[in-house]
Amino acid sequence: KQRRQKFWMAESAGKHRGIPEAKFIENVEAFVTAESSIDAVLKKMQDDYSKYKFMETKLSQSKTSLKAKLPEIRKTLDTVKYLKGKAEVNEEISTHFELADNVYAHAKITNPASVCLWLGANVMVEFTPAEAIELLTKNMNQATNNLTELDEDLKWLRDQITTTEVNIARVFNFDVKRRKAASAAT
Repeated sequence: KQRRQKFWMAESAGKHRGIPEAKFIENVEAFVTAESSIDAVLKKMQDDYSKYKFMETKLSQSKTSLKAKLPEIRKTLDTVKYLKGKAEVNEEISTHFELADNVYAHAKITNPASVCLWLGANVMVEFTPAEAIELLTKNMNQATNNLTELDEDLKWLRDQITTTEVNIARVFNFDVKRRKAASAAT
């Protein structure tokens, strides 16, 4: 079993979230004859295929979640920059803010010295506008980088899925040809 794992799967060295690489099986006959049974080989390949599909689903969900967060970060960053700009020229801001679902209040803001940001897990932290801009810019850059990495990992994972599908088809076709030859010989 360990030999087969090393022969048709290779560990990814730190890239692509440690997902193993599916190696293309060049010589199906040599590969299958080195193994105990074709059924065991196909089962292992199907298991690996299922794992790849599961990983693809999880990465796609992460990508969707991250894509949903980016506009919120941008909107918050733009709002804090707007507040900071108005504070620098001592201009009063008139706004409506949400108290609860469908309940708003009117407020006038003059020279805001701080802003409060929801960080998640019911945690709100007070920052100066400059600190908030720095944090939000860092978060937006990090989210953009993570999105790029997810795209690369998904592309690479789809290549592994395709390689696995081709390997499964080639082993299955080899088995069909071998059985036909065996039945023709008898």
